Amino acid sequence: MKPMTSQPTNIPKNILIVGGGTSGWMVAATLARQWKDKDVSLKLIESESIGTIGVGEGSTPKMRRFFDSLNIDEREWMPKCNATYKCGIRFPSWATREGFKSYYHPFFSQKDDTSIRAFHQNATLRSKNFNVYAHPDSFFVSNFLASEKLAPTPDKKTDYHTDYAYHFDASLLGEFLRNFSVQNGVTHVSDTVSEVLRSENGDISGVETDQHGTIDADFFIDCTGFSGLLINKTLGVEFLPYKKFLYNDSAVALPSHINLDKGLPAQTVSKALKNGWMWNIPLTNRFGNGYVYSSDFTDRNSAEEELRKQLGLMDAAVEARHLKMRVGRSAVCWEKNCIAIGLSQGFIEPLEATALMIVQDTAETFANKLESSGNTDNSRAEVNTKVNSIFDGVRNYVQMHYKLNTRSDTEYWLENRKNVHISDDMEKILRVWDKGGDLLSELRNQASRLVYSPTSWYCILAGMGRFRNKPKRPKANVQYYSKKQAEEHSRSFIQQFPSHLGAIQEHSKTP
Repeated sequence: MKPMTSQPTNIPKNILIVGGGTSGWMVAATLARQWKDKDVSLKLIESESIGTIGVGEGSTPKMRRFFDSLNIDEREWMPKCNATYKCGIRFPSWATREGFKSYYHPFFSQKDDTSIRAFHQNATLRSKNFNVYAHPDSFFVSNFLASEKLAPTPDKKTDYHTDYAYHFDASLLGEFLRNFSVQNGVTHVSDTVSEVLRSENGDISGVETDQHGTIDADFFIDCTGFSGLLINKTLGVEFLPYKKFLYNDSAVALPSHINLDKGLPAQTVSKALKNGWMWNIPLTNRFGNGYVYSSDFTDRNSAEEELRKQLGLMDAAVEARHLKMRVGRSAVCWEKNCIAIGLSQGFIEPLEATALMIVQDTAETFANKLESSGNTDNSRAEVNTKVNSIFDGVRNYVQMHYKLNTRSDTEYWLENRKNVHISDDMEKILRVWDKGGDLLSELRNQASRLVYSPTSWYCILAGMGRFRNKPKRPKANVQYYSKKQAEEHSRSFIQQFPSHLGAIQEHSKTP
């Protein structure tokens, strides 16, 4: 990169990112943008012989801020990555209780304050065993946008906006970010690392490659995926599995045809199956599908057969891709002069599509701490604490789906519900909710450790029907909102939004 100005001494002058894929190139793009005026050399080495996982084709709303920070317009990157909008996630078949067999986890903004307050009011009353309507689906505009296959981008006549995320082809996104990064000064090396070299003090000093010999650097970023080549295998940082919390360790993926004559869906569907759940993600050219399961409860052939039956692809010549997942996190992501980002730092199954959000959080936190702190040791400790908290916070929210399930058709679901290995934070949330206590105060007490908003916690607890069975009639002076009132309020906004398919096709026409 072109030297422009001097930088604090704790920002390394020469950084080598080992491993590409979506994670590696997200990191490269982030640092190239943030340190464009610094005297920093950024280099990324990746091997053509090592494929990318490419399973995660969804994101959280945080990815919008990522592209905004790079000054990249949606019309530039979305068509090149077969990308679509994501209004939220629907969760069918996790619960069996009448009226709660499916719920929608919405994305929302400050413009939804009225709906959020109404939903909190009703859900709180229902948790106190009053018979009021408390299913989240009726309270959020996002759900009605998804159900009508509308884009979450309103026309210019309204000041109402809701938040949203994206679906995309992860391999194409990696290519797009590689081109962006190279154009912004990142050196791309295509080669295979054969050995990691260390100095006398234990730091990594360089990597030995098949074609380019030794490549030295001051600082190394491990984006080598589940192998954890630098952070685990070289520096010996312990990997902490989440197996006792989250049973799933495998996945099988299959693409399927998408019929755009019926419109373009604008939501991820995460449907519970016999021994796990399947994702269904709409792209402009296909559906991405997969079955995330536990190998302790079923085998790969049975899982593939169950997925094919769900998709009607029993006789199709579409090849399935089987994957093993290393679920958990490294004890620390930053050790000595190396930080692990992406699958090498950890992975939580893709139920809430958080993988790239954590990549983004880690890269931005790392860069900001190095700039703001004059002490690398302090920066390292603060980054490790924050990233570990993010991983554990996401794990808690993902595990809550399994803990709240009410299925009894297989041992898998029974064992997930009976699982006693839950965090103290999860236990407190359940205890307060079940007793009709002040959940909002409890969530505020946990604020420093929470990744998901209080409204998301209310949505999962209410959406999966975690209520007592015989509610009583509320007193005459108690204020609450009917299903009709909630739905009318939400529906009043949707005429301001275009069809999802139309909005995506417009992107392809617009330079």
